[in-house]
Amino acid sequence: MNILMMTNTFSPHVGGVARSIKAFSAEYRQRGHRVLVVAPTFDGVDPNNESDVIRIPAIQHFRGSDFSVALPVPGILQPAIDKFKPDVIHSHHPFLIGGTALRVAHTHGLPLIYTNHTKYENYTHYLPGDSERLKRFVISLSTNYANVCDQIFAPSDSIATLLRERGVQTPIAVVPTGVDTKRFRRGNGMLFRKSMGIPGSAFVIGHLGRLAEEKNLEFLSKAIASFLGQSNNNRKYCFLLIGEGPVAQKIIDYFNRLSLNDRLYVAGVLNISQIPNAYAAMDVFAFASKSETQGMVLTEAMAGGVPVVAVDASGVREVVQDGINGRLLDDDNVDSFVSALGWMASRKNEEMQMLINGAVKTAHEFSIEKSARKALELYRQVCQRELRGRHPEYGIWTRALHFIDSEWMILRGVASAAGTALGGPKR
Repeated sequence: MNILMMTNTFSPHVGGVARSIKAFSAEYRQRGHRVLVVAPTFDGVDPNNESDVIRIPAIQHFRGSDFSVALPVPGILQPAIDKFKPDVIHSHHPFLIGGTALRVAHTHGLPLIYTNHTKYENYTHYLPGDSERLKRFVISLSTNYANVCDQIFAPSDSIATLLRERGVQTPIAVVPTGVDTKRFRRGNGMLFRKSMGIPGSAFVIGHLGRLAEEKNLEFLSKAIASFLGQSNNNRKYCFLLIGEGPVAQKIIDYFNRLSLNDRLYVAGVLNISQIPNAYAAMDVFAFASKSETQGMVLTEAMAGGVPVVAVDASGVREVVQDGINGRLLDDDNVDSFVSALGWMASRKNEEMQMLINGAVKTAHEFSIEKSARKALELYRQVCQRELRGRHPEYGIWTRALHFIDSEWMILRGVASAAGTALGGPKR
């Protein structure tokens, strides 16, 4: 099968969408399928050194973020798409490149699959004029986009339920991004600690991800700093922070102001080969984001044998089982989070081993092999359905009609979303 992935963000961006696409693409190829990724240009990326990736023009560092925003330019893609001969189009965003994906799918009479990776209303602070109306507009626009696709992938049960509540009528299947459990079990934590100057006997609270406002990192920093400030110095406790993003310096400055800079170890962005070692260096993984559709880093940490302390939210409650593979907290309360970290740190060896075993077991339930197998079966099923605009032959006139149809659907979706935004609240 030839699978065309179309995304607004891709490597070297460190976010979950890019990592999801890379994980699925690698597994599909290993199973004998072909994958072509259409993605934006990104600073420091030489397209000549990539294979099976088409880079298109993009706005770099959009509004001061670490996002590279792809521009909708279907004309550039046509020769490459004709040569690739895709069987399915898989869109990973409803905006920008998502519109191009719809045009390509309709022009070629191909099924369009869409993964709802993101709760977009939590990202409107990157746009000018952020408001509740803008949030309603974004929700409605993504809902309308889902309803012109042929199959929706939801990364978690929570998101599948939310999409149905918002009015998505397209068939929805829960397909989480799988984790390569074997790779993460091979991590060398002591080697990573040594490279960072972290004592081998220290209790390490870790976090890995994109360091941005929507990840609730202000709360997480306060909770971890409060725990470190109260902790017993007979055993060194510290915070290992991995990643980069707009709030990275704020976190560093906050720990400096509290004179806890000697407890903070900042690793920045790691080479992919270093990530298993980084997880293995942690005793517990701390997570407080409420904007996730699936907490990929949670299953990665668990695959490395690291229990998790997290705040209950979509994409989190499906993974973290309180007292089984970590602690799941009802809300982002600093005292509760501090107490949960203290509970983890006070576990005896056999109690901690039970949590580690629970984490590893959970990770196996989210393996990339299981997720890829399910996704490929859904691809096959959708290819057998009667799709909008599918015809046995594609003449110039037929292609023109498909293009007009897709443009009308995009315009209608925008108009409907605008009406929703000006109307009233919508979940």
